[in-house]
Amino acid sequence: MTHPKPRPLTLDELRAYLVEVFPQIWTRGDYAIEEVGPMSATVRLHHHPDHLRPGGTISGPSMFALCDLALYVAILHEIGRVKLAVTTSVSINFLRKPEPGDLVGRATLIKLGKRLAVGEVALHSPGHEEMVAHATGTYSIPARGDDAGS
Repeated sequence: MTHPKPRPLTLDELRAYLVEVFPQIWTRGDYAIEEVGPMSATVRLHHHPDHLRPGGTISGPSMFALCDLALYVAILHEIGRVKLAVTTSVSINFLRKPEPGDLVGRATLIKLGKRLAVGEVALHSPGHEEMVAHATGTYSIPARGDDAGS
């Protein structure tokens, strides 16, 4: 059975849905969804000392988490309430040392199919044009009906 393409979630709908299905990531206020658009999302990692590594820079795991979350947000914005869209692969290139501070991840979906989504994320320190990291990732999307959301 063919399902119609869902309408994109609004920013407020997306924020509410993510708090509902993934509450632990929003508890401390580390992340904020700044905007969503066609096949894209911008997510901010707010500075916290827990995100730093020795040498006073933002840790790789923190940057990876921001990339993964930005892709997830961009995908859910397009496909709607699908809890079990999951990461199948991510590759990240660390390009330069970010200063200790906020980071912004801008995700762009390259392909959005019925079962797979592929995208890329550029990480920037606010106020700087140079990327600090670039990631590409693939997500698996469950068949409609397998996980039609709540």
